[in-house]
Amino acid sequence: MNDRDNGYVPPLERLAENFRRLPGIGKKSAYRLAFFMLDLPNEDAAEFVEAILDAKRKMRRCSVCQNISDRDICSLCTDARRNKKLICIVEDPRDVAAIERIHEFEGSFHVLHGVISPLDGKGPDKLTIKELLLRLDVQLKDTPASEIELILATNPNVEGEATAMYLARLIKPLGIKVSRLAYGIPVGGDLEYADDVTLFRAIEGRREM
Repeated sequence: MNDRDNGYVPPLERLAENFRRLPGIGKKSAYRLAFFMLDLPNEDAAEFVEAILDAKRKMRRCSVCQNISDRDICSLCTDARRNKKLICIVEDPRDVAAIERIHEFEGSFHVLHGVISPLDGKGPDKLTIKELLLRLDVQLKDTPASEIELILATNPNVEGEATAMYLARLIKPLGIKVSRLAYGIPVGGDLEYADDVTLFRAIEGRREM
C-alpha cells in the first residue's frame, strides 16, 4: 500500500507498518500509535527510542535459567532463599512473571524459549534443552537425583504437551522426579493469562509423569 491509497505520506506509512509488526496490533491501532508518536515532543520520542535500544543492548539470557536479565545471572538464580532443587520449566519469560505474581512458588525456573513445533520448523535443538541438561549435570554432582524435581509447566495445548512428554522421556532416566502442572489451566490456555488462584492450584496439584 502506498500513500495514494489512503492519503498518508511514506514516513507515516513506515512508522505504522512497524507498529503493525507488534503482537495484537491491527491496522487501525498501528495508525493510532503512529499519530500518537508524531504528536510527542522530540525529546519524548527520543527517550522512547532510546528505551528500546537500551533494552536491546542490556537484556540478555541468564546463564543459569535462560530467563531474560540485565546481568549474567539473574536475581532469581542468585536468591539464596529459592529452592534450587525444584525447577519449574516454562516456555516463555512471561510465564516466569505470571508464576512469580502469585508469590507462592519458592523454587527456581528454566525458560525454554518456545515449544517443539514441527509445523513451525522448531525442533528440540531450537529450545534451551541442552542448557537444561548441562545445568542438571552440574547439579547432580552435588545433589542426589531423588532430591530434585522438575515441574513441566508448558502450556496445555498440543505443542506444550508434546514438549512436556519429550522432556519427561529425556529426564526421567536420570532418576529425577518429573511432574506436570495440574489441569486447573484450561486446555488450550496460556499461563500468561491465568488468574492467580488457578496458577496456584495448578502448581500445588501437579502430577508426576
